[in-house]
Amino acid sequence: MNRIEKFFGLRNEARIRYLDGEFEVLSPGDFVRCAVTGQPIALPDLRYWSVDAQEAYASAEISLKRYLELAAKEKNEAQNG
Repeated sequence: MNRIEKFFGLRNEARIRYLDGEFEVLSPGDFVRCAVTGQPIALPDLRYWSVDAQEAYASAEISLKRYLELAAKEKNEAQNG
């Protein structure tokens, strides 16, 4: 966190399209929210996301947890449907 963020904080949530190895800002903002925890993630700190689910994650651990949840859900739907 730099001096400016300390005083003004993160203000606007960005809309992002997540791509392989990069992301595209569709609507400008300072941060996105973690799809699992709701925690704000400053765009310069954004490292983990899912292209398929179009979701951002606050950490590698959260990303893995969500991946396993989505994979299990997809497997169950394939077996039942």
